[in-house]
Amino acid sequence: QVQLVESGGGLVQAGGSLRLSCEVSGGTMWNYAMGWFRQAPDEERTFVGIMWNGGSSSYADSVKGRFTISRDNAKNTAYLQMNNLKAEDTAVYYCAALENGQHLKWEDYELRGQGTRVTISS
Repeated sequence: QVQLVESGGGLVQAGGSLRLSCEVSGGTMWNYAMGWFRQAPDEERTFVGIMWNGGSSSYADSVKGRFTISRDNAKNTAYLQMNNLKAEDTAVYYCAALENGQHLKWEDYELRGQGTRVTISS
């Protein structure tokens, strides 16, 4: 059974950086686009960004220029590098895998992780 396992969350000061990882366990990543979402307390889960199989990427305006998605197909792992973190980035971050189709909604993705918590202190 293919699963996504996130790691790398934690507590960091505003202005700092953090890198999240998402490992595709029990399968291969090469045929999936890898997306990231986040859900702040009492808010809906929202799209953060996606990296397609070919390497192109797209980001939400709120993180553009600060967050970068990368992927290492040999390691079956995708990454979310987060720089210049702000208090409003505090959320549970989720990765998800998409074979094709729309990509802005959590429900669009065939595989979804359990999340890792990121807390930014101001």
